[in-house]
Amino acid sequence: MKKIIAGVMLLGILGSCSNKKAKIDPFASITQEVDSIRYKTDSIHEKKLPEEPKPTQADESFDDFIYNFASDDVLQRQRVKFPLPYYKGNEKSNIEECHWKHDDLFTKQRYYTLLFDKEEDMDLVGDTSLTSVQVEWIFMKTRMMKKYYFERIKGAWILEAINLRPVERDKNEDFIEFFSHFAADSLFQSQRVREPLAFITTDPDDDFSVLETTLDLNQWFAFKPELPADRLSNINYGQRNNDNSPTKILALKGIGNGFSNILYFRRKAGEWELYKFEDVSI
Repeated sequence: MKKIIAGVMLLGILGSCSNKKAKIDPFASITQEVDSIRYKTDSIHEKKLPEEPKPTQADESFDDFIYNFASDDVLQRQRVKFPLPYYKGNEKSNIEECHWKHDDLFTKQRYYTLLFDKEEDMDLVGDTSLTSVQVEWIFMKTRMMKKYYFERIKGAWILEAINLRPVERDKNEDFIEFFSHFAADSLFQSQRVREPLAFITTDPDDDFSVLETTLDLNQWFAFKPELPADRLSNINYGQRNNDNSPTKILALKGIGNGFSNILYFRRKAGEWELYKFEDVSI
């Protein structure tokens, strides 16, 4: 080892005596060997890198994972890729682990909401083959969206970035703007509920069957759920949420309480209306 280092030092001294010729190192392999030995020696004193997150049974279903992620602070820190990129408009910053605050997402609420353009897309819920999912907060009053990007890496779901950006406006009546008004104003709501309103609910005499009937306006106000007026949550499993879509489906899903309501909207003559209501709560 001493002979190798001495040889390298001698070559350096000889090379410095002449600057007229291009510096060519015929003993580059020796230099690499010295650097390699030094690196191996230094690495003995380095701390071991943190182990990659190991997938759990909850990782099979994103819905199971996200509940555990939002409820368990230790798991959450293990599943965030630090430093976490945080985008706000055109600005980017990084959140270090020491500055991370536990995020409950929607688990402190009685229910969360999901948005779809068409009924077929609702089949994506529970799909165990997904590898990329985004969790979204839509702030209706400020028209901002906060999106969390999750990727499944080697079987384990990891939060890789957060993006905060404005919600784009539609040239037609915007659904987010409409729903904010619909949820907060009962008079406006009464003008945008189709009569008779198609109604689907569980058969009280048979839990495995549903009843399809209709409601008048007064019955809608008697049966309707409490609607979120400030913000909507959404889990994007891969479904499209097109601003120009003529239909929107808002699912209200309970957290551990069996609550399940679905509101079906369509744009008619340029204006949104509620045309079907489904209550299959257990």
